[in-house]
Amino acid sequence: MTTIERPAPWYPHVTVAAIAQDHGKYLMVKERILGNSMFNQPAGHLEEHETLQEAVIRECLEETGWRFDPEALVGIYYMRNPTGISYLRFAFCGTLLEQVEDHEIDAQIEEVLWLDRRTLEENRDNLRNQIVLKCIDDFESGKRLPNDAVFQTIHAG
Repeated sequence: MTTIERPAPWYPHVTVAAIAQDHGKYLMVKERILGNSMFNQPAGHLEEHETLQEAVIRECLEETGWRFDPEALVGIYYMRNPTGISYLRFAFCGTLLEQVEDHEIDAQIEEVLWLDRRTLEENRDNLRNQIVLKCIDDFESGKRLPNDAVFQTIHAG
């Protein structure tokens, strides 16, 4: 009998991002990535046993000190970076509820900023990736799916 060798399973990194706008400016972070300062939305990896909405709430708080209420899914984005790592990003828009006083933000975050689209475009080379502006494009064009567009069930155990 012949054995067929199959490649190891491939899995993308699942991430979430928060899109929050106030008076034409977007909540952004400047983060240190491999020695470089890069702009990104508050974003990060989905952790085991949390929903996508729970992940984006957590990431926004951890990276900015703001409590975020995800109101809609703006889009789902797939990217493969130059090193071959693939990412599947779920971007949510929503409302900032409150800024938590004296909240310690993640160590890789250098600064929490409010930036307009023009400034982001001018700093295109310093964006974490091209998905950052694509998320804003989709947000500004009104793309929205209800949060329940992504069915989620979490089974502990």
